Amino acid sequence: QVQLVESGGGLVQAGGSLRLSCAASGVTFSSFTMGWFRQVPGKEREFVAAITWNGGNTDYVDSVKGRFAISRDNAKNAVYLQMNSLKPEDTAVYHCAAGGRMTVLSIRNANLYGYWGQGTQVTVSS
Repeated sequence: QVQLVESGGGLVQAGGSLRLSCAASGVTFSSFTMGWFRQVPGKEREFVAAITWNGGNTDYVDSVKGRFAISRDNAKNAVYLQMNSLKPEDTAVYHCAAGGRMTVLSIRNANLYGYWGQGTQVTVSS
């Protein structure tokens, strides 16, 4: 059974930092593309960042470039999202997702991710 469990969310002031973690089980983690998406109630789910199976390629939505960094540790079956210089508009539920091998051109497509975690709330106060 595939399971993705996020942690590390919380309440932080604008300008602060958080590090999200996603622990995977039941998958051959090293074969999977891993992504982070976020969602605010009433809005569509938004791509945030993704990393290919070997960490060789990453991609970020423009609004987080230079502030967020995605990484993975295949030995620990974990993916991380380091979030710095947080802004109130980063407030959302953050979900990690696992998908098959993808090219960097398709890495933002949520429909290609077959497994999702329950999410962790990130709240940034102004």
